Amino acid sequence: MHPDSSHQHHNHYHESAGKAFIISITLNLLYVFIEFGYGFYSNSLALMSDAGHNLTDVASLALGLFALKLAEIKPTKTYTYGYSKASILISLINAVILLITVGVIGYEAIDRFKHPHVLNGTTISLVAGLGIIINSVSALLFLKNKEHDINNKGAFLHLAADAAVSLSVVIAGIVIYYTGWYIIDPLLSLLVMVVIVISTWKILAQSFKLSMDAVPENVDVKAMIKAVETQNGVVNFHHIHVWPLSTNKNALTGHLVLNKNFTTQEVEDIKLRTKVLLSNFNIHHATLETEFS
Repeated sequence: MHPDSSHQHHNHYHESAGKAFIISITLNLLYVFIEFGYGFYSNSLALMSDAGHNLTDVASLALGLFALKLAEIKPTKTYTYGYSKASILISLINAVILLITVGVIGYEAIDRFKHPHVLNGTTISLVAGLGIIINSVSALLFLKNKEHDINNKGAFLHLAADAAVSLSVVIAGIVIYYTGWYIIDPLLSLLVMVVIVISTWKILAQSFKLSMDAVPENVDVKAMIKAVETQNGVVNFHHIHVWPLSTNKNALTGHLVLNKNFTTQEVEDIKLRTKVLLSNFNIHHATLETEFS
């Protein structure tokens, strides 16, 4: 990929991702006030707990936007890679926040099993129906870039899960309206817990691995080595280290073993071809040393 086209693609990604975060934050913050207000008015734990969960989503989206802005800051003498790695830390923080939310929802749900409250099924269904629309629209904003960055993927999964949870709350409201079965409210709160854990656990594990400089999931080291070693003049590619610079950029160091004493210019040409090849394996910054067999 030509450096200019790569830079343009990077800028386009940041612009589209930034808009997605800003629109989603605005929509979800508005919905939090509406949902909590109606939840408090109708005495619905399902609505109030989901409003609390949506508030953590707003915080998570805000942190994701913050990470995006940090990644745009140029490197300094102290931070020679810039602040891109903050996106990994923020992804890890967001996952932890969501798991803490699970504990709070679980505690409240258990209390409601002991002391069930009378609820307004119609109000619950109408407010949760609005949540389906807002969360679905917000999730779609991240659909395009969800495989490009773990923070975008996390935002997409959480918002999609919220839409599914809102759908279940609509069903609960209908059940309460026709049957008066109020126990469905804390039951659905427990469902919220399960959905959050399932959608968050993989993000948590992946964020932790990246924070420990593990090889990113989008880098196939074996296939990469095989491709490099098929180049003319390359005998072996070893002493390889791969680590994440951010949630969407990776770095590599490695030794190229060449089959004869090439000229300085020929060695540089091989290095350049190798770096272009490595970019196809999601390596954005490569440092290569050469030796001769």
